[in-house]
Amino acid sequence: MSVIPSMTFGSSSIDGFSPSPISDSEYEFICKTVYAHSRIKLGGNKRELVMARLSKRLRSLGLKTYGEYCRLLGTPKGEEEMGDLIDAISTNHTFFFRENNHFDFLKQLILPAITMRGIDKNRLRIWSAAASSGEEAYSIALLLAEAFGTGGAVSWMIDCTDISTKVLKKASEGIFSTERLDPVPRAMVDKYFQKGVGEWEGFFRAKDEIKKHFTFQRLNLLGPRYPFKELYDVIFCRNVMIYFDKQTQAELVEKMTPFLKPGGYLFIGHAESLTGINHSLKMIKPAIYQKNA
Repeated sequence: MSVIPSMTFGSSSIDGFSPSPISDSEYEFICKTVYAHSRIKLGGNKRELVMARLSKRLRSLGLKTYGEYCRLLGTPKGEEEMGDLIDAISTNHTFFFRENNHFDFLKQLILPAITMRGIDKNRLRIWSAAASSGEEAYSIALLLAEAFGTGGAVSWMIDCTDISTKVLKKASEGIFSTERLDPVPRAMVDKYFQKGVGEWEGFFRAKDEIKKHFTFQRLNLLGPRYPFKELYDVIFCRNVMIYFDKQTQAELVEKMTPFLKPGGYLFIGHAESLTGINHSLKMIKPAIYQKNA
């Protein structure tokens, strides 16, 4: 862990809770701490975002300055706070069928090929590596349910991981507002979701026949080892590497590749690329890569 900056910290306004701006040394300390625990690289352009998100943590903890928060992170209690820090910093922007051509490729090419090959006795495994609040994983599940049913001959599972326990909890609940479900065809909503009533009006909950196909667990993608016992037909790791430097991107791809089945696919975000990274995957389309069979 980085050394806590030694300096005098400014005061903040208690009324309306408006902490003094974060100092250069405090911001540097936060950046180094976040990088050490998540490998998320925060540049100077993220300073306002960090202040806005951490001000909520200060309010929750009863702290008045970012300096106090930095000192807290350097204490034994700081280890407990580390998860909340990463939760606060992590960007969890997602929606159903985001980057839709990936889902078209899955539906039109991958799933029919799996059906024809009868791969692994009709066991299909997909990993949503940065599942966030679940929209990506549930989008995948809807396509699998339509292709294979929810209790048919093909056994399919989606393992959902994220560094944020807060968004994983939301994902496991499978509850989405009407607005969040707007990109989903109405027939799918009616078929696979239950409409909320009373205090839950305006929300839909995924039916148990869909939810039984998920697992959820917190995972740091750059941690020492992955806990999986099976290989994956498809890994979705989208809009994650954009926050990493090249060295970290290369490390992540190297760690993930052994967990792909031969012929399996890796999806990354449209704003991401493996250009300049040593890897053994074949680019099928931009942001879609395949492991050699």
